[in-house]
Amino acid sequence: MMRALRGLAALTALAALVSNALAAWQEGLLAQNLSYFTNLSNLGFVLLALAGSVSTRRPPWWDALRGGVTLALVMTGLIYALVIAPPEELLRWDIGWQGIVLHRVVPVVALLDWIISPVARRGRLRQAAAWLLWPALYVALTWWRGTETGWYPYAFLDPTLAPREEFAVTMGGVVAAFAVVALVLHLVGGRRVSSRGGASASRGGASSRAAAQRPAS
Repeated sequence: MMRALRGLAALTALAALVSNALAAWQEGLLAQNLSYFTNLSNLGFVLLALAGSVSTRRPPWWDALRGGVTLALVMTGLIYALVIAPPEELLRWDIGWQGIVLHRVVPVVALLDWIISPVARRGRLRQAAAWLLWPALYVALTWWRGTETGWYPYAFLDPTLAPREEFAVTMGGVVAAFAVVALVLHLVGGRRVSSRGGASASRGGASSRAAAQRPAS
């Protein structure tokens, strides 16, 4: 069931992304449209879902990448709800189907998928730390582009709109939020290990024990 829900969410997200991109292209704002963290995170979810539907073989880094995309989407939903959207908008459903899909539906589906779907092997804490690299790179590129164009996709990322100290506090809160959510996702995800991954680990462990017991020549 989770696989079907993931596929449906990915197709709906793809439709929303294409719809937004076409509207932005007609207005000459395609570059700005592609600069939103929301769109990039949802695009990552779509690509992973499509790749997963094509082949059941998973590279060793698959679950780590899936966790990183999940973090990006969960933070997309949280930042939208807590920072960007006006309070009265949170209980409304007449804000456009694209926004509902990209800001609400897909983040929830990604979180459920991360919690419910099994992983090949339990990840280490450093994997959660690696998830923070993509948001950090996004912020760095946004600031660089902002200094060149004067345009920032989100007001809270614009250092010209607030005093330096206030901006530093805001960014510190964003970093802390990403780190806390990454830790929580690390703890709640990967609790179910697939039988294939467990079998591989068992064979690896058995091979290691056999090699250790083999007499030296």
